[in-house]
Amino acid sequence: MTKYSQIFLGTAFSSKSPKEVHILKDYLFCINSDGMIEQIVAPENNDYQTLLDTYQHQANFHRLAEGQYFLPGFIDLHVHAPQWAQSGTALDIPLYDWLNTYTFPLESKFANLDFAENVYQDVVSTLLANGTTTALYFATVHKEASIRLAEICAEQGQRGLVGKVVMDHPENNPDYYRDKDTAAALADTEEFILAIQELARTTKQGVYPVVTPRFIPSCTDEGLQGLGALAAKYDTYVQSHCSESDWAHGYVQDRHNKNDAFALNDFGLLREKSVMAHCNFLNDEDADLFAEKGTAICHCPVSNSYFANSVIPIAHLQAKGVEIGLGSDISGGFSPSLFDNTRQAVISSRMLEDGVNPALPAAERGVPNSRITINEAFYLATAGGGESLSLPIGRLEANYAWDVQMIDTTLATAKLPIYQADEDLNDVFQKIMYLARPENIREVWVQGEKVHTR
Repeated sequence: MTKYSQIFLGTAFSSKSPKEVHILKDYLFCINSDGMIEQIVAPENNDYQTLLDTYQHQANFHRLAEGQYFLPGFIDLHVHAPQWAQSGTALDIPLYDWLNTYTFPLESKFANLDFAENVYQDVVSTLLANGTTTALYFATVHKEASIRLAEICAEQGQRGLVGKVVMDHPENNPDYYRDKDTAAALADTEEFILAIQELARTTKQGVYPVVTPRFIPSCTDEGLQGLGALAAKYDTYVQSHCSESDWAHGYVQDRHNKNDAFALNDFGLLREKSVMAHCNFLNDEDADLFAEKGTAICHCPVSNSYFANSVIPIAHLQAKGVEIGLGSDISGGFSPSLFDNTRQAVISSRMLEDGVNPALPAAERGVPNSRITINEAFYLATAGGGESLSLPIGRLEANYAWDVQMIDTTLATAKLPIYQADEDLNDVFQKIMYLARPENIREVWVQGEKVHTR
């Protein structure tokens, strides 16, 4: 019989499809030395009892207790790592003012590596404690600090996709916080890519460099073109903001006489490995371009409630075949928890469908067929994120990474209202998704390695 590195016995929840959750009751999860799920075995399978007899008394066998469950690790597709230092503040002003009054002065401090070290250690450990096993990070314009963020992901065991931010436009960025010039921005980005690719050679769970124009207003056309060329040269991931707010969307239309999606595509920045945050104002032509290119949308529901001036029509975009995942958008989104963002995704979708202006008749108030369910929001945070990154993560299936969070519903200080041993597991899943708090996350594993325990 195959020698497995770890075997786990317990009940798990994983997305079968965007709308359907697969309940894996009392399954065995067999993990190989690479941290991948080699097979999952149902109780009725002929091998089940043989595996149980072989492994259950060994040190590498893990059995969940009553009231404990596995979820896939969450995949956060949009985190501004330096902004962890301002999370929970300054969310009451428009986006443009927020960036210039609070965010850019903070991010400029990351030229100091000691300051960067403190914040980046904390944000990575905090996200892991909240069940986020993979994160797509914006860093800052500082090459050395951005490399350090990737190193911290490697050291703490999180799968990190990290971008050194490019802000090379001399008129649209503050003097105290921008790249020296376009040539320097591109040279630093290329050196950053090479450094992270070297780091990835010794990182089990993977770290990845990401070409990261902050957004079109922050970058020159020459810089955007150069970043597109670097993404093609090194086949890297790309991330940016796209059509987030009235101001940002309108700026690009004025500058390029087209929407963000087509402008970014012209610069070679819409790729199969591209993830664009927000995208609230995509029209159908923009969405069709995203689907054609394989570019994913990162939905940031908490942040959008503060800064996006709208609710993104997630159900409509999914129906058009666009890949969509979920993001916290720290610190435009105050919470590091994708549990909070799944809940807000459902709430926002229902507000879009029902409408928010009581002065209008009910039939005119909302956008029909806009709501999503908690099953669909769970999909965005897990399988949808994995598909957006084209990585084998986000599902509890064979040939996927063992990235999981172990949820304890019986914790005295955060007990979920489950009172019957035979309670319907669909109901248990919904209670976890709506009620779980960070203290319910007892363990987190990434690529077969335990990276957090409470």
